[in-house]
Amino acid sequence: MVSRAEPSLSGRWWWSIDRIILSTLVALMVSGVVLLMAGGPPVAERLGLSTFHFVNRQAVYLLAALAVFLVTSMFSPRQVRRAALLLFVFSFLAVLATLRFGVEVKGATRWLSLGPLGSIQPSEFLKPAFVVLSAWAFSEGSRRPDLPGTLIAFALLPLAIVPLILQPDFGQTVLITLVWAGLFFVAGLHWFWVMGLGGLGAFGLLIAYQLIPHVRGRIARFMDKDSGDTFQVDTALESFAQGGWFGKGPGEGTVKRILPDAHTDFIFAVTAEEFGVVICMLLVALFAVIVLRALFIAQRAEDPFIRLAVTGLALLFGTQAAINMMVNLHMMPAKGMTLPFISYGGSSLISLALGTGFLLALTRRRPRSETLGNSRY
Repeated sequence: MVSRAEPSLSGRWWWSIDRIILSTLVALMVSGVVLLMAGGPPVAERLGLSTFHFVNRQAVYLLAALAVFLVTSMFSPRQVRRAALLLFVFSFLAVLATLRFGVEVKGATRWLSLGPLGSIQPSEFLKPAFVVLSAWAFSEGSRRPDLPGTLIAFALLPLAIVPLILQPDFGQTVLITLVWAGLFFVAGLHWFWVMGLGGLGAFGLLIAYQLIPHVRGRIARFMDKDSGDTFQVDTALESFAQGGWFGKGPGEGTVKRILPDAHTDFIFAVTAEEFGVVICMLLVALFAVIVLRALFIAQRAEDPFIRLAVTGLALLFGTQAAINMMVNLHMMPAKGMTLPFISYGGSSLISLALGTGFLLALTRRRPRSETLGNSRY
C-alpha cells in the first residue's frame, strides 16, 4: 500500500492515475496473451515453428510494453509533448527508410529488418506521436494568435501520410486521417472547413480507387465477392456462425487451422469461434470503457492541449479497434489493422503501450496550477 502522503514519484503516480482506464488496459493486455493461445499455435505449426512460438514472443513483447507503458504514464504534459516530438522525428525518418531499405511483405514495404532482433514497423510509432503533436499545434493555434498552430497542424497531415501512401499502407493512412479530422472538429474550427475536408477525403479515395490496383481490388472484393479472393473474410464470418453465443470451447475451434492471419488481423474471429459472441461483446465493452472514460475526462480538462491530446489518443485507440472488428465482420474492406493489445505483433504492442501511456499521463489528476504551468512547450 502507498500512502497519499508519500512524496515519491510512484506514490504521486498511484494516487493521481485514472484507475478505471488503467485496470481496463491491463485486462486487455492479459486477454491478448490468453486469446493468442487460441489463434497462435495453428499458424505456428503451419509455418514449421514451435507450437507456442507466437505466444512466447508476445509474452516477451508484453514485458517490454509494460515497462514503456509505466514509464510514459509518469510523464508530465510537457514531457509528453517533448517525447512525442522526438518519437515523430525518428519514426518519420524510419518510415522514409522503409521506402528504400524496407522488407516487402504482401506487396508493401512497411518493415525494417533489425537482423537477429526481427523487424520493426515504424508507422506504428508514428501514430501516437502525430496525434500528440497535432493536438499541441491546434491548441497553440487557438491560444496564441501569434503562432501559426493551425497551419502547422495542416502541414503535419501530409507530412505523415504521404510516405505511408508510398509504402503503400492505406490502413494507417485512413486511421491517421480520421483521427486528425476528429481533432480538427474538436478544436472548434468552422463547419465549412470540416465539410470541405470530408469532400477532399472522398475525392482522394476516388483517385486511389482509379489509380491504385491494390485499393481497387480490396474495394471490389468488398462490394462483390465474385470479383476476387475473399477467403479470409468468408472464413472469419464462418467462425462467428460456428461459435454462436458461447463458443465451442478453448482449443476446439477448427476454422483457425485454415485462416492465414488467425493470430493477427483475424484473431477477433478466432475468439468468436472458441469463446463465443458473448466474449466478443465483452471485448467491445472493454474498448468502449477506455474510449468513453478518456473522452469524459477530456471534456472536463481546462488545458486545451490536454483536452485535444486525450481526445485524439482515445480516437486513435478506439478507431483502430473498430476498424479491425468491422473487417472481421465484413463491414468494411480489409485494412491489415491489428486489434489493440489482442493481435500478435511487437511493433504494434509497444506503440500501443506508448500511446496509452501518453493517455494515462495526460488523464492523471493534477493541481490546476501545475496543469496551467505545463501549457508552454
